[in-house]
Amino acid sequence: MDSSFRRTVEDHRAALHRLLAPLADRLGTEDLPLPDALGRVLAADLVAPRSLPPFDNSQMDGYALRVAEAADGAALPVGAPIPAGAAAAALQPGTVVPIMTGAMLPAGADAVVPIERADPPRFPPADTGGATVTLPTDIPPGQFIRPAGSDIAAGATALPAGTRLGPVQLGLAAALGIDTLAVRRRPRVLLLATGDEVRAPGTELAPGQIHDANSTLLAGLFTEAGAQTRCAGISADDPDAFAAALAGMLGPADAPAHDILVTSGGISQGAYEVVRQALAGHGIDFGSVAMQPGGPQGIGLLRLPGTAPTPLVAFPGNPVSGVVSFEILLRDTLIDLTGAAPRRVLRARLAVALDPPPAGKLQVRRGRVRILHDGGAEATPVGGPGSHLVHALATANALLVLPADAPTPAAGEPVDALIYGDLP
Repeated sequence: MDSSFRRTVEDHRAALHRLLAPLADRLGTEDLPLPDALGRVLAADLVAPRSLPPFDNSQMDGYALRVAEAADGAALPVGAPIPAGAAAAALQPGTVVPIMTGAMLPAGADAVVPIERADPPRFPPADTGGATVTLPTDIPPGQFIRPAGSDIAAGATALPAGTRLGPVQLGLAAALGIDTLAVRRRPRVLLLATGDEVRAPGTELAPGQIHDANSTLLAGLFTEAGAQTRCAGISADDPDAFAAALAGMLGPADAPAHDILVTSGGISQGAYEVVRQALAGHGIDFGSVAMQPGGPQGIGLLRLPGTAPTPLVAFPGNPVSGVVSFEILLRDTLIDLTGAAPRRVLRARLAVALDPPPAGKLQVRRGRVRILHDGGAEATPVGGPGSHLVHALATANALLVLPADAPTPAAGEPVDALIYGDLP
């Protein structure tokens, strides 16, 4: 890798994938109770320890019977009812028994008749002896029976490794009697904002200072994408102090504290670019990607004395640039590790024309997308192309992606819209 690079979006996205993909084999697993496993990724095949349903059971409230014994239309004696949750005694020859939905089918029965098709169409009182019932003569064997294992058989793969665990997958595990699942450990991401001019929200600003939006923005994006995120505060613009503080945060080589390091700011060509000055000699390369906003980027396997090699992703410091960098360059690789859901992408028609994008660069604009009555989608730009427009980012619901060297987008032309907010 060149020490100073110029890349297309596709090439840099591929470089990030090569950097982070090996983590999949190093993250390991952890066992979690079902409620805590929501949204996580199954680490190994889940094999059914029992069949579902575990026994033949009734699909209806009705009568369990032997089909052959009802063929002549004669009234049949009624035996003791079988409620759901009770063990069923074998069906006595020449009798039928009331059976409730989900109740165990008695041995010897081969069909269930719904109560509304019986004559009389109601169950006799439980303490009444000598009751009889007449049933239809056209009953097919197996009617309204749920056979054992008809959902899944014991020993079959219920869920393959790599499955993202939503409510229905967790419900299946619960139905199988499983209360904990082995899931992939989430990647631990350390976020570090830089800049002498940046102050934490809630603090007073001196002239020339701004509040840190990047830590909140990026922490939310990484957490939403399934990572375990820690914000380390704001670093000053002193390269030596920065490198020393960073080494302490990363932990010793034999017990690394984080899997991925992400920085914001300090990577451009200015005189006080602390990330670039402190880390350029430690395995990190800096350069530019043909994208607006989000052109300046850094990447590499950080090697600081006494620490384990740690993948580092360096984003530019403008808030919108950081969000665009994450969404366009990094999100897909991260969700390969975490199993989080990908963003929805819609093809939307522009409501108004846009200015020509810069030559040779993919441009990402903020937009408000709505679904039209005809089922299509329409995108209205919000704010301009500037990388500082946080209010436009917050009031939009999509990133509008304009490919490099594409024709100037006119009203009515389609664009790809990466949806990150609610659709009206």
